[in-house]
Amino acid sequence: MTERELCQAAVDMMARSYVPYSHFPVGAALECADGTVFTGCNVENAAYGATICAERTAICKAVSEGHRDFVRIAIAGTSDDYCVPCGTCRQVMMEFAPQMEVICLNGAGESRKFALKELLPYGFDRSWL
Repeated sequence: MTERELCQAAVDMMARSYVPYSHFPVGAALECADGTVFTGCNVENAAYGATICAERTAICKAVSEGHRDFVRIAIAGTSDDYCVPCGTCRQVMMEFAPQMEVICLNGAGESRKFALKELLPYGFDRSWL
């Protein structure tokens, strides 16, 4: 899958978001090493702590299907700035793919790439245990 196609898959997922409280849809598309792509959207809940982000939705779908070797993720939002993953999502990404590329899009479709280590430079992983 090309980077453009991956980003478009993330953008397309925003339409599936359930965001009655924040009205901030987010879509994600996660690419595995074998080329398989899993998508996700954010799903809010009246008990805000029960909300799940688009990135974690995609990761959970991948893991539940036996995939754990992630190479990159595209994250799309509607804001003027780039839609970067929250701290919890960064930590979940670190669990599976500390070298993953993170492509963040803004509402205009512009992108900025990060290495996960840039977004979470001292992330907690199994090496600390």
